[in-house]
Amino acid sequence: MRQVVLLGSPGTKRTIYLEKAAEQKGLPIVFTDWNSWNDCRRLPVAEELFVKIDPPLWSSCSLEELNGLADGYIRQLEELGSYAQKRKMTFLNIPSAMIELLDKRACKARLQQAGLPVTEIMQTYVCLNTGKLTAELLFEEMHRQRMHQVFIKPVKGSGAAGVSALRWQPQTGRMALYSCALLQADGTFVNTKCLRRFSKTEEVFPLLDRILEMDCIVEQWYAKAEYQGYSYDLRAVVQDGRLDFLLGRLSKGPITNLHLNNRPLETAALKLPAHTLDDIAKLCQKSMEIYPGLRSAGIDILLEKGSMKPRIIEMNAQGDLIYQDIYNKNSIYGHQAEMMRQWLCGK
Repeated sequence: MRQVVLLGSPGTKRTIYLEKAAEQKGLPIVFTDWNSWNDCRRLPVAEELFVKIDPPLWSSCSLEELNGLADGYIRQLEELGSYAQKRKMTFLNIPSAMIELLDKRACKARLQQAGLPVTEIMQTYVCLNTGKLTAELLFEEMHRQRMHQVFIKPVKGSGAAGVSALRWQPQTGRMALYSCALLQADGTFVNTKCLRRFSKTEEVFPLLDRILEMDCIVEQWYAKAEYQGYSYDLRAVVQDGRLDFLLGRLSKGPITNLHLNNRPLETAALKLPAHTLDDIAKLCQKSMEIYPGLRSAGIDILLEKGSMKPRIIEMNAQGDLIYQDIYNKNSIYGHQAEMMRQWLCGK
Protein backbone atom coordinates (compact mmCIF):
# COMPACT_ATOMS: atom_id res chain seq x y z
CA MET A 1 0.00 0.00 0.00
CA ARG A 2 1.17 3.51 -0.86
CA GLN A 3 0.31 6.61 1.16
CA VAL A 4 0.89 10.36 0.67
CA VAL A 5 1.74 12.26 3.86
CA LEU A 6 1.91 15.98 4.63
CA LEU A 7 4.02 16.81 7.69
CA GLY A 8 2.97 20.32 8.66
CA SER A 9 0.83 22.51 10.91
CA PRO A 10 -2.98 22.52 11.00
CA GLY A 11 -4.94 25.51 9.80
CA THR A 12 -2.08 27.14 7.90
CA LYS A 13 -2.42 28.43 4.33
CA ARG A 14 0.14 25.80 3.27
CA THR A 15 -1.95 22.95 4.65
CA ILE A 16 -5.34 24.29 3.58
CA TYR A 17 -4.42 24.99 -0.03
CA LEU A 18 -2.42 21.81 -0.61
CA GLU A 19 -5.40 19.87 0.72
CA LYS A 20 -7.71 21.83 -1.62
CA ALA A 21 -5.48 20.96 -4.59
CA ALA A 22 -5.33 17.31 -3.52
CA GLU A 23 -9.11 17.14 -3.21
CA GLN A 24 -9.49 18.46 -6.76
CA LYS A 25 -7.15 15.71 -7.97
CA GLY A 26 -9.00 13.04 -5.99
CA LEU A 27 -5.81 12.47 -4.00
CA PRO A 28 -6.03 11.18 -0.40
CA ILE A 29 -3.47 12.79 1.94
CA VAL A 30 -2.73 11.83 5.54
CA PHE A 31 -1.88 14.90 7.63
CA THR A 32 0.74 14.61 10.38
CA ASP A 33 1.00 17.50 12.84
CA TRP A 34 4.39 18.94 13.80
CA ASN A 35 2.85 20.00 17.13
CA SER A 36 2.34 16.40 18.25
CA TRP A 37 5.09 14.77 16.22
CA ASN A 38 8.27 13.94 18.14
CA ASP A 39 9.70 11.01 16.26
CA CYS A 40 9.38 9.20 12.94
CA ARG A 41 7.27 6.43 14.47
CA ARG A 42 4.31 8.81 14.34
CA LEU A 43 4.31 8.63 10.55
CA PRO A 44 1.53 6.45 9.08
CA VAL A 45 2.18 2.74 8.71
CA ALA A 46 2.23 1.91 5.00
CA GLU A 47 4.42 -0.10 2.67
CA GLU A 48 5.61 3.07 0.92
CA LEU A 49 5.28 6.75 1.82
CA PHE A 50 5.52 9.95 -0.18
CA VAL A 51 6.22 12.78 2.29
CA LYS A 52 6.00 16.52 1.83
CA ILE A 53 7.64 18.47 4.67
CA ASP A 54 6.27 21.91 5.49
CA PRO A 55 8.13 24.10 8.00
CA PRO A 56 7.05 23.97 11.66
CA LEU A 57 5.48 27.11 13.15
CA TRP A 58 7.60 29.08 15.61
CA SER A 59 5.76 31.37 18.00
CA SER A 60 8.83 33.05 19.45
CA CYS A 61 9.86 36.49 18.21
CA SER A 62 13.18 36.35 20.06
CA LEU A 63 16.14 36.50 17.68
CA GLU A 64 18.27 35.03 20.45
CA GLU A 65 16.30 31.79 20.00
CA LEU A 66 16.49 31.71 16.18
CA ASN A 67 19.61 29.54 15.84
CA GLY A 68 18.37 27.09 18.47
CA LEU A 69 15.01 26.72 16.73
CA ALA A 70 16.70 26.25 13.34
CA ASP A 71 19.11 23.67 14.79
CA GLY A 72 16.19 21.77 16.31
CA TYR A 73 14.46 21.69 12.93
CA ILE A 74 17.66 20.48 11.26
CA ARG A 75 17.88 17.62 13.79
CA GLN A 76 14.31 16.62 12.93
CA LEU A 77 15.16 16.63 9.23
CA GLU A 78 18.25 14.52 9.91
CA GLU A 79 16.08 12.04 11.82
CA LEU A 80 13.68 11.85 8.90
CA GLY A 81 16.55 11.26 6.49
CA SER A 82 17.95 8.45 8.64
CA TYR A 83 14.53 6.87 9.07
CA ALA A 84 13.98 6.92 5.31
CA GLN A 85 16.92 4.54 4.91
CA LYS A 86 15.06 1.91 6.95
CA ARG A 87 11.82 1.90 4.95
CA LYS A 88 10.49 2.89 1.56
CA MET A 89 10.04 6.67 1.64
CA THR A 90 9.99 9.23 -1.16
CA PHE A 91 10.16 12.95 -0.44
CA LEU A 92 9.02 15.96 -2.41
CA ASN A 93 12.30 17.48 -1.18
CA ILE A 94 14.81 15.19 0.48
CA PRO A 95 15.81 16.24 4.02
CA SER A 96 19.55 16.50 3.27
CA ALA A 97 18.96 19.02 0.46
CA MET A 98 16.56 20.99 2.66
CA ILE A 99 19.22 21.16 5.36
CA GLU A 100 21.78 22.56 2.94
CA LEU A 101 19.40 25.27 1.78
CA LEU A 102 18.71 26.20 5.40
CA ASP A 103 22.39 27.22 5.54
CA LYS A 104 22.68 30.37 3.40
CA ARG A 105 26.48 30.23 3.44
CA ALA A 106 26.69 26.63 2.23
CA CYS A 107 24.01 27.13 -0.43
CA LYS A 108 25.59 30.25 -1.86
CA ALA A 109 29.03 28.62 -1.92
CA ARG A 110 27.66 25.67 -3.87
CA LEU A 111 25.94 27.94 -6.39
CA GLN A 112 29.13 29.96 -6.85
CA GLN A 113 31.23 26.81 -7.29
CA ALA A 114 28.88 25.85 -10.13
CA GLY A 115 29.57 29.21 -11.77
CA LEU A 116 26.09 30.66 -11.28
CA PRO A 117 25.71 34.43 -10.74
CA VAL A 118 24.75 35.24 -7.16
CA THR A 119 24.76 38.22 -4.82
CA GLU A 120 28.33 37.66 -3.68
CA ILE A 121 29.45 37.21 -0.10
CA MET A 122 31.91 39.79 1.18
CA GLN A 123 35.08 38.46 2.78
CA THR A 124 35.18 39.53 6.42
CA TYR A 125 37.46 38.91 9.40
CA VAL A 126 36.53 38.08 12.96
CA CYS A 127 37.95 39.39 16.21
CA LEU A 128 40.90 37.26 17.32
CA ASN A 129 39.78 37.35 20.95
CA THR A 130 36.11 36.46 20.48
CA GLY A 131 36.10 34.74 17.10
CA LYS A 132 33.18 36.96 16.07
CA LEU A 133 32.58 39.66 13.49
CA THR A 134 31.78 43.00 15.14
CA ALA A 135 30.26 46.21 13.82
CA GLU A 136 33.63 47.95 14.12
CA LEU A 137 35.39 45.25 12.09
CA LEU A 138 32.64 45.30 9.48
CA PHE A 139 32.98 49.04 8.94
CA GLU A 140 36.75 48.66 8.67
CA GLU A 141 36.37 45.96 6.03
CA MET A 142 33.78 47.95 4.10
CA HIS A 143 36.21 50.87 4.02
CA ARG A 144 39.11 48.66 2.92
CA GLN A 145 37.09 47.07 0.11
CA ARG A 146 35.38 50.36 -0.81
CA MET A 147 32.03 48.64 -0.42
CA HIS A 148 29.74 51.12 1.26
CA GLN A 149 26.43 49.28 1.18
CA VAL A 150 25.89 45.65 2.19
CA PHE A 151 23.23 43.19 3.27
CA ILE A 152 23.70 41.28 6.53
CA LYS A 153 21.83 37.97 6.84
CA PRO A 154 21.78 35.34 9.57
CA VAL A 155 23.06 32.07 8.13
CA LYS A 156 19.94 30.34 9.48
CA GLY A 157 16.39 31.60 9.54
CA SER A 158 13.73 32.86 7.18
CA GLY A 159 11.11 35.54 6.74
CA ALA A 160 13.67 38.37 6.92
CA ALA A 161 14.32 37.60 10.61
CA GLY A 162 17.49 39.51 11.42
CA VAL A 163 18.11 40.44 7.78
CA SER A 164 19.50 43.97 7.58
CA ALA A 165 20.76 46.44 4.99
CA LEU A 166 23.55 48.88 5.81
CA ARG A 167 24.54 52.06 3.96
CA TRP A 168 27.54 54.14 4.98
CA GLN A 169 29.19 57.28 3.64
CA PRO A 170 32.77 57.25 4.99
CA GLN A 171 33.43 60.87 3.94
CA THR A 172 30.61 62.22 6.10
CA GLY A 173 30.19 59.36 8.57
CA ARG A 174 26.47 59.18 7.80
CA MET A 175 24.96 55.71 8.06
CA ALA A 176 21.61 53.98 7.79
CA LEU A 177 20.75 50.49 9.02
CA TYR A 178 17.44 49.01 7.83
CA SER A 179 16.22 46.04 9.84
CA CYS A 180 13.24 44.35 11.47
CA ALA A 181 15.51 43.49 14.39
CA LEU A 182 15.13 45.62 17.50
CA LEU A 183 17.26 45.84 20.61
CA GLN A 184 14.78 46.81 23.30
CA ALA A 185 15.48 48.93 26.36
CA ASP A 186 15.49 45.85 28.61
CA GLY A 187 18.15 44.20 26.43
CA THR A 188 15.86 41.71 24.70
CA PHE A 189 16.56 41.19 21.02
CA VAL A 190 13.46 40.62 18.90
CA ASN A 191 12.12 40.36 15.37
CA THR A 192 9.39 42.99 15.01
CA LYS A 193 8.35 42.04 11.44
CA CYS A 194 8.36 45.78 10.79
CA LEU A 195 11.20 47.45 8.88
CA ARG A 196 12.87 50.30 10.75
CA ARG A 197 15.64 52.73 9.82
CA PHE A 198 18.41 53.51 12.30
CA SER A 199 20.84 56.34 11.56
CA LYS A 200 22.46 57.31 14.86
CA THR A 201 25.83 55.75 15.67
CA GLU A 202 24.68 55.00 19.21
CA GLU A 203 21.75 53.01 17.75
CA VAL A 204 23.47 51.35 14.81
CA PHE A 205 26.57 49.90 16.50
CA PRO A 206 24.86 48.06 19.42
CA LEU A 207 22.11 46.69 17.17
CA LEU A 208 24.56 45.64 14.47
CA ASP A 209 26.78 43.91 17.04
CA ARG A 210 23.83 41.85 18.26
CA ILE A 211 22.80 40.95 14.72
CA LEU A 212 26.34 39.84 13.85
CA GLU A 213 26.50 37.64 16.95
CA MET A 214 23.90 35.39 15.28
CA ASP A 215 26.48 34.19 12.71
CA CYS A 216 25.83 36.13 9.54
CA ILE A 217 26.92 36.39 5.96
CA VAL A 218 27.59 39.85 4.54
CA GLU A 219 26.63 40.31 0.89
CA GLN A 220 27.35 42.95 -1.68
CA TRP A 221 24.33 45.22 -2.11
CA TYR A 222 23.51 45.39 -5.80
CA ALA A 223 21.28 48.13 -7.18
CA LYS A 224 18.03 46.49 -8.31
CA ALA A 225 15.95 47.10 -11.40
CA GLU A 226 13.18 49.66 -10.93
CA TYR A 227 9.51 49.97 -11.86
CA GLN A 228 7.49 53.16 -11.38
CA GLY A 229 9.73 54.41 -8.60
CA TYR A 230 10.00 51.05 -6.83
CA SER A 231 13.01 48.78 -6.78
CA TYR A 232 12.14 45.12 -7.18
CA ASP A 233 13.33 41.56 -7.23
CA LEU A 234 11.57 38.34 -8.22
CA ARG A 235 10.35 35.22 -6.45
CA ALA A 236 10.42 32.21 -8.74
CA VAL A 237 8.83 28.87 -7.83
CA VAL A 238 10.43 26.01 -9.73
CA GLN A 239 8.99 22.48 -9.63
CA ASP A 240 10.20 19.41 -11.48
CA GLY A 241 12.52 21.63 -13.53
CA ARG A 242 9.66 23.89 -14.61
CA LEU A 243 9.23 27.55 -13.74
CA ASP A 244 5.73 27.40 -12.25
CA PHE A 245 5.39 30.94 -10.97
CA LEU A 246 7.26 34.24 -11.18
CA LEU A 247 6.25 37.24 -9.09
CA GLY A 248 7.67 40.74 -8.75
CA ARG A 249 8.26 42.06 -5.22
CA LEU A 250 8.33 45.87 -5.22
CA SER A 251 9.61 48.02 -2.39
CA LYS A 252 10.52 51.61 -1.56
CA GLY A 253 13.13 50.20 0.83
CA PRO A 254 15.97 47.70 0.46
CA ILE A 255 14.15 44.61 1.78
CA THR A 256 11.39 43.26 -0.47
CA ASN A 257 9.72 40.47 1.56
CA LEU A 258 5.99 40.73 0.93
CA HIS A 259 4.97 40.27 4.57
CA LEU A 260 6.64 43.66 5.24
CA ASN A 261 3.81 45.40 3.37
CA ASN A 262 5.71 45.46 0.10
CA ARG A 263 3.89 45.32 -3.22
CA PRO A 264 3.46 42.14 -5.27
CA LEU A 265 3.18 42.56 -9.03
CA GLU A 266 2.50 40.11 -11.82
CA THR A 267 5.62 39.72 -13.92
CA ALA A 268 3.75 40.58 -17.12
CA ALA A 269 3.29 44.14 -15.85
CA LEU A 270 7.08 44.58 -15.68
CA LYS A 271 7.25 43.99 -19.45
CA LEU A 272 10.56 42.20 -19.20
CA PRO A 273 12.24 41.42 -22.53
CA ALA A 274 11.95 37.84 -23.76
CA HIS A 275 15.70 37.31 -23.44
CA THR A 276 15.61 38.40 -19.78
CA LEU A 277 12.78 35.97 -19.01
CA ASP A 278 14.74 33.27 -20.82
CA ASP A 279 17.85 34.08 -18.75
CA ILE A 280 15.80 33.83 -15.55
CA ALA A 281 14.29 30.47 -16.56
CA LYS A 282 17.71 29.03 -17.47
CA LEU A 283 19.25 30.27 -14.20
CA CYS A 284 16.43 28.65 -12.21
CA GLN A 285 16.84 25.38 -14.10
CA LYS A 286 20.61 25.32 -13.54
CA SER A 287 20.24 26.04 -9.84
CA MET A 288 17.79 23.15 -9.44
CA GLU A 289 20.14 20.81 -11.29
CA ILE A 290 22.70 21.45 -8.54
CA TYR A 291 20.20 20.01 -6.03
CA PRO A 292 18.70 16.90 -7.65
CA GLY A 293 16.99 16.05 -4.34
CA LEU A 294 14.68 19.05 -4.69
CA ARG A 295 11.51 18.83 -6.76
CA SER A 296 10.24 22.19 -5.50
CA ALA A 297 12.02 25.40 -4.48
CA GLY A 298 11.50 29.13 -4.20
CA ILE A 299 14.33 31.14 -5.71
CA ASP A 300 14.78 34.86 -5.08
CA ILE A 301 16.32 36.60 -8.08
CA LEU A 302 17.73 40.09 -8.44
CA LEU A 303 17.91 41.90 -11.77
CA GLU A 304 20.81 44.33 -11.79
CA LYS A 305 19.81 47.90 -12.50
CA GLY A 306 20.87 48.81 -16.03
CA SER A 307 22.18 45.47 -17.33
CA MET A 308 19.15 43.46 -16.07
CA LYS A 309 21.54 40.59 -15.38
CA PRO A 310 19.84 38.05 -13.08
CA ARG A 311 21.56 36.98 -9.86
CA ILE A 312 20.36 34.47 -7.29
CA ILE A 313 19.79 36.07 -3.90
CA GLU A 314 18.93 32.81 -2.18
CA MET A 315 17.09 29.51 -2.54
CA ASN A 316 14.38 28.21 -0.24
CA ALA A 317 13.32 24.56 -0.16
CA GLN A 318 9.96 25.63 1.30
CA GLY A 319 9.32 28.75 -0.76
CA ASP A 320 6.10 27.50 -2.37
CA LEU A 321 3.51 29.60 -0.50
CA ILE A 322 2.53 32.49 -2.78
CA TYR A 323 -0.73 34.22 -1.82
CA GLN A 324 -1.15 35.61 -5.34
CA ASP A 325 -1.32 31.99 -6.53
CA ILE A 326 -3.35 30.25 -3.83
CA TYR A 327 -6.11 32.87 -4.05
CA ASN A 328 -6.16 32.55 -7.83
CA LYS A 329 -5.42 29.30 -9.66
CA ASN A 330 -3.57 27.51 -6.82
CA SER A 331 -1.32 26.18 -9.56
CA ILE A 332 1.79 25.61 -7.41
CA TYR A 333 0.05 23.24 -5.01
CA GLY A 334 -1.93 21.84 -7.92
CA HIS A 335 1.35 20.79 -9.54
CA GLN A 336 2.52 19.23 -6.27
CA ALA A 337 -0.74 17.31 -5.95
CA GLU A 338 -0.30 16.02 -9.49
CA MET A 339 3.25 14.82 -8.68
CA MET A 340 1.87 12.99 -5.64
CA ARG A 341 -1.03 11.51 -7.63
CA GLN A 342 1.34 10.16 -10.27
CA TRP A 343 3.53 8.60 -7.57
CA LEU A 344 0.48 7.05 -5.94
CA CYS A 345 -0.53 5.55 -9.28
CA GLY A 346 2.95 4.20 -9.82
CA LYS A 347 3.78 6.48 -12.75
